[in-house]
Order: sequence, then C-alpha cells, then structure tokens
Amino acid sequence: MKRLLIALILAGVAAPAAAQRGVDDEYGRFELMAPDTNSYRIIYDISMTTAGAKTFVSRMGNIAQMRDIAVIDRMTGQPLRFDRATNELRIQLARAVPTGGEARLRVAVTYRDARIYYQEAGKIVFSMPFDGPRNAIVLPPGFELVQSDVPVQVLEEADGRIVASFMNTFPDRANVLIKARPLAARATPAPAAGAAPTPPVADAPVREQPMNQIRVAERAIQDREIVYFLKEPDTHAFSLYHDYTAAREGEHQYVNVVRAGSSVSEPSAKILDTGEVLKTRTLTGADVVREKIDIPDRVEPDTQLVLIPFAPVKKGESVRLRISETYTDPARYALVDGQLMWHRSFGRPRNDMVLPAGWFLTTTSIPAVITQEPDGRIRLSYWNPRPDNIDVFVKGRRR
Repeated sequence: MKRLLIALILAGVAAPAAAQRGVDDEYGRFELMAPDTNSYRIIYDISMTTAGAKTFVSRMGNIAQMRDIAVIDRMTGQPLRFDRATNELRIQLARAVPTGGEARLRVAVTYRDARIYYQEAGKIVFSMPFDGPRNAIVLPPGFELVQSDVPVQVLEEADGRIVASFMNTFPDRANVLIKARPLAARATPAPAAGAAPTPPVADAPVREQPMNQIRVAERAIQDREIVYFLKEPDTHAFSLYHDYTAAREGEHQYVNVVRAGSSVSEPSAKILDTGEVLKTRTLTGADVVREKIDIPDRVEPDTQLVLIPFAPVKKGESVRLRISETYTDPARYALVDGQLMWHRSFGRPRNDMVLPAGWFLTTTSIPAVITQEPDGRIRLSYWNPRPDNIDVFVKGRRR
C-alpha cells in the first residue's frame, strides 16, 4: 500500500519512508494523554510484505523527544530488538518475510508535541494531516467530542473513553481537527424503589433487536480484506483470496460458508506469517452434522462450506490467514446482453475486484478507486467505512 502514515512522520513516529515499499495493513491509534502534558501514545500496526526481508527501518523525527518505545511481533506477541539512531529505528524481524506472506509489527511510542495536541479556550485540540488509511483518536478520560472536521465513527471504550475512528478513502491526506471538552462530574441517578417500567410508545416501530443489545465495533481496525479476480463472464467463475486474522485464544479453525447459488472449488490456505500451507476440507452441512463438527453458524444439509484447521492460537498470539478459492455463481456473475455483469454485496471494509483481460469498465454502482494492473486489467477498490454492506453492481464491455 503506497499511502503511508505521514501523520506519524510529523509526530516523529514509525512511518516508513516512501522509498521503503512492500507495506500493507497500516493502522494508527492515537491515545491522547492528560491535556497539560501535550503528549499522546501512538500504537502503529503495519505488515511488511517484501519477501526475504529480515529488518524493517522505521524513519522518525527527533527520537530524543520520544519515550517508552516498544516493538512487538504480532504473531507471537513477543518484543523485537531494535537499534535507535538519530531519526530512525532499525527493527530486527522475528523471521524473514516468506514469499507471498508478511511480517506483522506493532510499534508503540509516547510523543510530546504542543503543535499537534494543545488546549484552547477550555477545549483540547488535536490537529494533524493524515495520509494513513485507517486511524483512531482516543480522547482522555472524562472528555466529550464536540468537533471533528472529517466523518468519524464514534465509540465508547470499556473504560469510558471516547474514540473517533475513520477510514481515509481518498488518495489525498485528510486534515483532521478534533476538539473535545471536559465533562462535568455527574452521579448516575438510581431508579425509584418500586417504580414501574416506562410503557412503550404506542406507535414505536418494531425492532428486530432491542437497542440495548446492539453492539458497535470499530470499522477502521477491522483487517479482513478480499480480492476477486473475474474470469470470462460466460463461465460465471471468479477466483479470490481473503485475509483474516485469528486472534482469539484457542481459535483453531476457519469456516467459510458458501452463499446459496454458488459453488466452490480449488480451495487453498496458508499462514501469511510463516508461509506454512494449511490443509482444507470442502464439506456440506450434512457432513458437519454427521461428523459433529463444531461451527458457529447453522447450515442447511446441502450448503457447501470450506473448513481450514490450524494449531490453536495461544494467549497473546495471533495468526494471519490467506484463503484462496474459486467460485461459480451464475446468479451474480454472467454475460448478459453481450455485457459483463456482476451483482454482489460486500460486507468487509476493504474489497477489490479485477476485471478479466480484454474488458473495460462501463458501470459501477458504488464509487471505487480505479487502477490498472501491470498486465492491463482494470482493478476496482471499494473501501466501506460504514458497518453495513454495500450493494455492488458492475458492468463492462469487451474491448
């Protein structure tokens, strides 16, 4: 990914130089500390994808202004060695980057800069230009968000801190201005003894789920991504790969349930951290019941699914998986009236689609970033910062 966290360069932290290619999955979390310190803790995640690389050079600002620097390998959770120079960290990777894989790092540092984080007229202000694609700004305890100059998803953490999270879907930098003010201390009123519950409003709409059970997850931090490679439309077929991080202690398998109307073939999987190839199994819902396989979703007897087992994840560790498959789906991908047509919903935050060779794009219902592959094929990139699905309809014609 060429868009880098320029914000971290300005803050003096862990952004690779533009010349250092082969990075992906950047995510920055900025935790604002007490306002009078003008300090913030940056936690920066990045994947290095240059095959064979054993070191990662993180160019920084004045390293003397920083403190509490820590670097960990995200697969094992173990600290990594690094050497400090005047304006850079040279990080020793836990293992060489495997071909077609990646090395996942987390760099954390506390930085003080009154130009970026300061107080003004009774409020705190955090102002920084971001080129980075995925970021979150965490307010200090006891503050409320009163202004954001870019659209943000707002969440409350378990400790009560407010988070402003965003995905920059444009190639230009996002000039982010965040303002917050302190909340007055207030006691939570206790319910009156014996008080009757408030009756529902007569014309209130029927909800599928009680509002107090709705859970909101941060979209920008979600690291699932998928790339579709369309074959000739009259075959109704496309290959794909999707990346997923297993981080829950004890997690030991990935289950991909095939959509109704589709069929799957040629599944394969590997661990991106090490390059290890994993075994895959193509099953039906009837197989799952017969073999008493524990999966999270209920499936019909004729539903296809792909099962990928792996060694259970240990506490503090994680595994990055890449699953590759070929699908045939006549209902959603076809040659219609001489045109390539695709209609499918995307639920992940990052989705890419590559048209078959010899076809040009005429329609996309959802805005996409359009690029050209080295072999001339057209690539569409859909970044969805919202928590809901996008309904993508694409048409193309043969050149």
